[in-house]
Amino acid sequence: MLNNTPGSVLLAPSPAGKSYDMMYYLKGAAAGGICCSITHGALTPVDVVKTRVQLDPVKYNKGLIGGFRQVIAEEGASALATGLGATAVGYFIQGWFKFGGVEFFKITAANSLGVEKAWENKTVIYLGAAAGAEFIADLFLCPLEAVRIRSVSDPEFADGLASGFVKMAKTEGFMGFYAGLLPILAKQIPYTMAKFAVQGSVADTMYTSMGTSPAEVSSGTALGISLSSGIVAGVASAIISHPADTLLSKVNKAGAGGDGPMMTRLANIAKEIGFMKLCTVGLFPRCVMIGSLTAGQFGIFDTVMSALGASKFHFTNPHA
Repeated sequence: MLNNTPGSVLLAPSPAGKSYDMMYYLKGAAAGGICCSITHGALTPVDVVKTRVQLDPVKYNKGLIGGFRQVIAEEGASALATGLGATAVGYFIQGWFKFGGVEFFKITAANSLGVEKAWENKTVIYLGAAAGAEFIADLFLCPLEAVRIRSVSDPEFADGLASGFVKMAKTEGFMGFYAGLLPILAKQIPYTMAKFAVQGSVADTMYTSMGTSPAEVSSGTALGISLSSGIVAGVASAIISHPADTLLSKVNKAGAGGDGPMMTRLANIAKEIGFMKLCTVGLFPRCVMIGSLTAGQFGIFDTVMSALGASKFHFTNPHA
């Protein structure tokens, strides 16, 4: 009966002895899409304010709470949901490829190296798996992120995701969707590398300090460790990727950086802003956003994986 139910394949437990087959990766991808869509969608109001601060720091100069008040006073509370559709769809697709890709690449590397070498080189594996998965994910995310940022920077740009795509295609052509590809790669790849490497390292340290392993703790304890390590990873990755995030917000604003090749435009924007402002403007709201977002992602990912009957892969210390 289960096999005739829509979605029953994903809900079926992984076969014994084949925990990391294609079905495992599909479950990982689905869990990744769900966790990223939910967390990014829920934080859309924070992202709207953060983006406004980055795009117009002279006007929005009263901090995160002040920014909320300004947006609501000038445009109404509904303005805080600007870009929600593009955010939810875009980050479901990105999460699908990112989390599914990280699981695929790290397990493939671990199987190739063997248990002992995989444990010794787990940080390198995390970094490589995250970089590869994020690159693929960003090729799908970039068009939706371009529409989202244009909608946030110009509330009159479009009424929704579909109309935004149509208008950008007509006015800027196909390449308009990828105007921010270089900064999004510069932002997302270091961010994701730090996110998975730091979270994995912090989680392993917590389990080691407790003298236990993921398989030996309760689901509540495992969730607590996922959330705690996710917060640390989120703040670290937010700081690392913030300059590129500011450039991404700027370059998708009409006319930013002048004319010419993308690298010239990015160089012009960086020169106009200055290095310190590039690294610090909007950093606090981004740390709040990414810290909570990353914790939520790992918590939801582990919960959904468990609900789908998949046992998440963990590196094993052969000497423990």
